Amino acid sequence: MRMAAMRFDIITVLPGLLEGPFAHSILQRAQKKGLAEIVVHNLRDYSANKHRSVDDYPYGGGSGMVMSIEPFAACIEHLKAQRVYDDVIFMSPDGQVLNQSTANQLSGVQNIMILCGHYKGIDQRIRDLYVTREVSIGDYVLSGGELPAAVLVDTVVRLIPGVLSDETSALSDSFQGELLDAPVYTRPAVWRGVKVPDVLLSGNEAMIDEWRYDQALERTRARRPDLLE
Repeated sequence: MRMAAMRFDIITVLPGLLEGPFAHSILQRAQKKGLAEIVVHNLRDYSANKHRSVDDYPYGGGSGMVMSIEPFAACIEHLKAQRVYDDVIFMSPDGQVLNQSTANQLSGVQNIMILCGHYKGIDQRIRDLYVTREVSIGDYVLSGGELPAAVLVDTVVRLIPGVLSDETSALSDSFQGELLDAPVYTRPAVWRGVKVPDVLLSGNEAMIDEWRYDQALERTRARRPDLLE
């Protein structure tokens, strides 16, 4: 049983990018309920440079700038002195692709630290010495790790007991049973001549469950056959 709010400490050079995602909807409610605590840290606050710079030219040449080791190390060590972290996660396009199984696993821990890269990337020694897990949200490159960090937090927080108003909702989401979700409908029952499937109006829970499973299986087979392997 979780005794305290699940805590996320996010280290970023652009904290403003994360203000919107955490101030609305489910993430906002989770924080107000005391079920999740999301703290964003400005990496520039840990720079020893008078210009508060956090990047430098890469050794060996090449394009782009690399995020320096010292600010990240100072911030990570400052946070670690205050609490024990179950995972220190670096959001990276070459990390393990985020899936529902990983989200389920992370939702059961207490403290997570998330590092957001920018520019060309971060000094490899940070990844080697501090990072316990690297996570990607897909096979593409974004300008930084802030949006992926928001995706990860959203995916995990909604699984914390008490966050969603309907406890069974998260359990019936796509990917929870290795299948995509079945089609869903609401009122009116007939719209522009298109009817809701009769089985959903039948009141027969066993038939509805069977229909939903068949639909989920059919949709998964058509759209994501790899999940059935």
